[in-house]
Amino acid sequence: QMADPFLYNTGRRSRYGSLGYEVQIEHIKAYVCSPSFVTDKAVIVIHDVLGWQFPDIRYIVDLIAGHGYITICPDFFKGTDPWKTTDHWADFADWLRHHDPMKVDKEADVVLKYLKEQCGAKKIGIVGFSWGGMAVHHLMLKNPQLTAGVSLYGRIIRDSEERYNLLNPTFFIFGEKDHTISYDQVTLLEEKLKQYCKVAYKIKVYPGQVHGFAQLKPEDMKPEDKPYIEEARNDMLDWIKMFI
Repeated sequence: QMADPFLYNTGRRSRYGSLGYEVQIEHIKAYVCSPSFVTDKAVIVIHDVLGWQFPDIRYIVDLIAGHGYITICPDFFKGTDPWKTTDHWADFADWLRHHDPMKVDKEADVVLKYLKEQCGAKKIGIVGFSWGGMAVHHLMLKNPQLTAGVSLYGRIIRDSEERYNLLNPTFFIFGEKDHTISYDQVTLLEEKLKQYCKVAYKIKVYPGQVHGFAQLKPEDMKPEDKPYIEEARNDMLDWIKMFI
């Protein structure tokens, strides 16, 4: 029985007027935000269980675009319903069976092709939150086209040694108080990466932070969490800038 990780309770969420636009790419809808100048650098953002239209994730897309990247958040749920905060936790395992974060390869390929052919992107990174963090971990093992990745509080799946042989630099961000990811799992990840990973990687745990902490909009942050949220986001951007 897993504890309910996804209702990171921040009280009421403020509305958010997005800066980008929506596109249709083959069988996928996507939200795109571009910087005010031409660039050949791009970042794919993978949403959490709340989906590609959730305001928090659009805020993150706009934030990354503001740092000079063509930024895109595709609907990795392909038009099916995201998890909603009103859904019953008892149904989550069944919902997850139909929304497997390890089955994102086809959609990632479609989006990579779009970024390269339609947007002129030459270097492409990827960032993912929670469900998306798991998807990033998977893709960084499978897709050499992704120059660098940041996985934020993706649960760590202990299935085989090959989960640690990353193809390109990857940064793993966790919250110290995340009750979905135990300290032991983070330690294990660190030990295994040390053993098997041949590229640059980084693991960082942010004090006092719960699951989902890093994608809050400024007005939804608690004052005591704000420094850690901002630090995590700056660290995420610094990692991207180092490689892309």
